[in-house]
Amino acid sequence: MSPVRSRIGSRHATQLLLLHLQLRLEVGSTSVDNNTVLVITAHPDDVDFGAGGTVAAWSASGVEVSYCVVTDGDAGGFDPEVPRTKIGPIRRAEQTAAAKILGVKKVIFLGYPDGRLTPSIELRRDISRVIRQVKPARVLCQSPERNYRRIYASHPDHLAAGEAALCAVYPDARNQFAHPELAAEGLDAHTVEEVWLMGSENPDTFVDISATLEAKVAALREHVSQRTDEDGRLEERIRAWAAEQARAAGRDDATLVEGFRRVGTA
Repeated sequence: MSPVRSRIGSRHATQLLLLHLQLRLEVGSTSVDNNTVLVITAHPDDVDFGAGGTVAAWSASGVEVSYCVVTDGDAGGFDPEVPRTKIGPIRRAEQTAAAKILGVKKVIFLGYPDGRLTPSIELRRDISRVIRQVKPARVLCQSPERNYRRIYASHPDHLAAGEAALCAVYPDARNQFAHPELAAEGLDAHTVEEVWLMGSENPDTFVDISATLEAKVAALREHVSQRTDEDGRLEERIRAWAAEQARAAGRDDATLVEGFRRVGTA
């Protein structure tokens, strides 16, 4: 193949890829079959950093979003004068307040210890219980794969929560014979149609958060115990990060997006 034809073919392939990403951006923000989404994260504030703008957009469009937070974030904070026993309740309150800003009314805390999370059978069961209770069409959770481009997305608890969430989606929550204690509680099996992974090194679905970035920042500011805006430059950082993702999605600098990897699980 000649160099000229090679360049043309490469350019065409790039244009097709950008068109694909643009289409994913256009349809990805609000389309949920049964209008129910369950967000599963390791810590309080994880969803606000990774998907706060998207959650705000979903809520504004009438989607019912619920949170399942696996730990209370009791290994977080910065003030050694605050007893460790108080950190968990503080962070629960912060996450609940942040959720309200984004239009989320239901926040379920599983109470696992922060910093020691593993994708155990017990955690898979407990997440399966929440899935069967909420019956979401879509689950949004953290990627179980380490992101070497953005290592902060790959806290070990994030990886463990993501792995347990995916195991709960498939096969646990849909298998009526898995975790028989759930059936004994009267919880029927439920099949989640798709999973969106945040923190993925290879996002393929992008949601325009230009109109909801302020809500995302406001939610993050509720996490006072984590000093999320200590220097007053939080919005600047979030805006720059969202613009960077927009450029990666082939959008112009005026667009702000959050990116996810989309996995069909129906």
